[in-house]
Amino acid sequence: MGIYYFTEEQVIELSKNQNVKHVSIKGITYQESFKEYFLEANAQGKTPEEIFTESGFDIEVLGYDRIMSSGKRWRQQSKRLEGVKDTRKGGSGRPRTRDLTQDEIIERQKAEIEYLKQERDFLLELKRLERQAIRKQKLSQKINSNSSKK
Repeated sequence: MGIYYFTEEQVIELSKNQNVKHVSIKGITYQESFKEYFLEANAQGKTPEEIFTESGFDIEVLGYDRIMSSGKRWRQQSKRLEGVKDTRKGGSGRPRTRDLTQDEIIERQKAEIEYLKQERDFLLELKRLERQAIRKQKLSQKINSNSSKK
């Protein structure tokens, strides 16, 4: 993030904004709804500075570079499958050292089952498409061989 840290007063002020999910002296995390609003407004021609100002942010506190890099990052993220959703909680980092509760175990197993079902469906569809391509190829070869005999 560089040398641009927030003061304690700035952290308190920024945390009052409804568009802020989390803020520390080193960085700020925005609500997903704000990121989506930013992308829509920016696509309609508003500048990043206008959007942040209208959303109650002090441009001087955030700084031009932070605003521009946030906008650039969100535009890139919007092209991903997950969109601008914060994916940092999705299994990255150090594994937990505490034991999971029964509910947490069940939730993880449900998620794994859903993932495996989707993977199976994908593989079945891939197999079907391969069979279809082979049939088309055989049919075109058969037609070509029949037309060459005439």
